[in-house]
Amino acid sequence: MPGRLVADFAEMRVIAVVPAYFAEATVGRVVSRLVALWPGEEGVPSVIVVDDGSRDRTSDAASSAGAYVVRHPRNRGKGAALRTGLERARAFGADAVVSVDADEQHPADEAVRLATFPAPADALVLGVRDLLRAGAPRANQRSNAISNFFLSRFTGRALGDTQCGLRRYPVERTLALGARSDGYAFEAEVVLRAARASWRIEQVPVHVLYPHDRRTHFDSLKDPTRIVFRVLTTLLWDRGAT
Repeated sequence: MPGRLVADFAEMRVIAVVPAYFAEATVGRVVSRLVALWPGEEGVPSVIVVDDGSRDRTSDAASSAGAYVVRHPRNRGKGAALRTGLERARAFGADAVVSVDADEQHPADEAVRLATFPAPADALVLGVRDLLRAGAPRANQRSNAISNFFLSRFTGRALGDTQCGLRRYPVERTLALGARSDGYAFEAEVVLRAARASWRIEQVPVHVLYPHDRRTHFDSLKDPTRIVFRVLTTLLWDRGAT
């Protein structure tokens, strides 16, 4: 039985989760823009920032801008930060989480659009970028194409963007998937496990920004290799468990 359709924030509790690492220069603006558009509730944050072991002022900048901040004492990876954000959002009673990158790539209004996108509350909603139009570096375009090819092949679904960090995750279902990766491969692993579990997966075109001074920790050579490796090992784990 499909879940209820989401029309606005009143339909379910959604929290934005921002994984951040050495992001003091940008995370404050990201949080401020989200808080300005994201309706909050008393005692429940609208934005959770997970500071993944930064040694700069990332936590201070996020907190000053209005975020609830969770800090890892050491760097553990984007996947670990997302998992922490999902767990903390669950503790606040969230039905879903929208993940937003800390580098200003994702406009706040696009995050809100994904949060209220009219898909079942238990669906995985993926943002799909037009990397060419957005002016993404060629290396990013190539790495995304590789990831898209492998995940589409192994899920049997045509996936347009498997690396976009702007997504809506149903909290309980995502944590129950048991995704193991701590790095960037977490996002691909969730898509793979969700598809193999016959989830409804919605793909929504989103507008993104690639400023010239954007700082990224994604390695366009090593990380796609890790993603493919994670896809293959996940398939082997699942086969061994059956």
